Amino acid sequence: MSHTTRRAMTGAPLTVAVRGPLTGAALAAGAPAGGATAASPGPHAASALVLTLGHGVNATNAAPQRAVTLSCAPSTAGTHPAAGPACAEPARVQGDPAGLVATPSGGRTRRYDPVVVTVPGVRDGRRIAGERTFGNDCVKNAHGVAVFTF
Repeated sequence: MSHTTRRAMTGAPLTVAVRGPLTGAALAAGAPAGGATAASPGPHAASALVLTLGHGVNATNAAPQRAVTLSCAPSTAGTHPAAGPACAEPARVQGDPAGLVATPSGGRTRRYDPVVVTVPGVRDGRRIAGERTFGNDCVKNAHGVAVFTF
C-alpha cells in the first residue's frame, strides 16, 4: 500500500492510503466502491457564502475591505468569526438578509459613513446575490446578532 500526502486548503497534511482497484469478486461481494461506507449520508443542499464589506453607498462604488467565508451545510465552517450564529440568523428569516432587523441599542452614532455588505453565494442549493447598505458600522453591527458582524 502506498501513501500520498497532500496539503488541504488549511495547510494541514492530508494522508490518503492508495490501494489497488477492487477485483470483480470484491465488487460482487458488496464492497463499497471508492472507499465509501454503506451508511454514507445522502446529498444535501449546499449553503456557502462569501460576505464582503466596503465603505460606500453601493457595491459598485465600494472597494471590498474585508471578506469572510461562511458555509452552513452540511456543517458550519468558514472564516466568519461567529459562523454558528451567523448560519442560524438567515434561517430565521428564510434566507432574506433584509429580514434581519436592528436590535435595540442606545449607543449608536448618527454619523453618516455608509458601509455596504455583499452576500453572493449559494443558500439551501439556490444561488443568491445581494447587497445591503448601512449608515455606518454601528448600524451594520446592530442588524442581526452575528451575520453582518465581521
